[in-house]
Amino acid sequence: MSNISLTASMRSNLLSLQNTQGLMDLTQERLSTGKKVNSAIDNPSSYYTAQSLSNRASDLSALLDSMGQAIQTIKAADEGIEAITNFAQQAKAVAQSAADSSDASERAAYMDQFNEIMDQINAVAEDSSYKGINLLGGTDNKLTVKFSEKENSKLVIDGVDASTDGGENSLNIDEAADWGKVTDYTTLEEAVSNAETAWKNAEEDGKAAALTTLNNAKKALADKKAEDLENQNEAIADAISAVEGAITKLRNWSSEFGNNYSIVQSREEFTENLINVLTEGADKLTLADMNEESANMLALQTRQQLAINSLSLASQASQSVLKLF
Repeated sequence: MSNISLTASMRSNLLSLQNTQGLMDLTQERLSTGKKVNSAIDNPSSYYTAQSLSNRASDLSALLDSMGQAIQTIKAADEGIEAITNFAQQAKAVAQSAADSSDASERAAYMDQFNEIMDQINAVAEDSSYKGINLLGGTDNKLTVKFSEKENSKLVIDGVDASTDGGENSLNIDEAADWGKVTDYTTLEEAVSNAETAWKNAEEDGKAAALTTLNNAKKALADKKAEDLENQNEAIADAISAVEGAITKLRNWSSEFGNNYSIVQSREEFTENLINVLTEGADKLTLADMNEESANMLALQTRQQLAINSLSLASQASQSVLKLF
């Protein structure tokens, strides 16, 4: 096409039309993508800065998901503690009822109830896991929550042992064993019966000695029953004390988990807001003003039409040469 000559006027109008078309293509891209910076060619500084902000927002979004799951893990532990606390209070009431009774069979029934509650506490402690993490399953269990890409921006939540029989670090409540223990007093009762018969059949000169033997036999039986009752009372008192200590532990654990929950929740809210700030910052660098771009497109279309008209007028001068032939 280099052998085709254009007049200066036509070439000027053609260049103007080509420039206008280029601007229209650019404006059309902005309208279709909604961005004024679509690649590094458009604006290297804005493009790479926006990309950096968007990448950090994306990284924080991934961490935001893990924070949400951490909150659910803490909630699961807190629900477990609440249920176990209710069971512990129930166990205390059962033990107090046993302490108020002197009937062996009643105490035995209360003992069975107490032990069943201990089994339920252990079951709840085992079931309080979330996605494989059980913060009530022992001190070896930990939950690590990362808040940002920095290594030290994290929270480590230590687990607790909410079982009843895991030693000092657990609730440490022994199952009841002898609240309603029925002792075989047959030998002592037979001794009393034999001594009473001997006393009744004794001659006058042996009555005093026989009575002493009878009284000693009765005292041995009474002392044994009193000793057994005292041992049961002590066992019940120890159980009540252990349950009270367990309730105190549970309340302390609940407070610690509540504090950790608040920390993670606050960091979650902060991260959500920070993601919005980063996204907004990236958008300010790259997003196009759709109203402005629409107005530009209208102006360019008008300019294009005028350029076409000018090119047409310029070509008429060349066409006039044909009239000479």
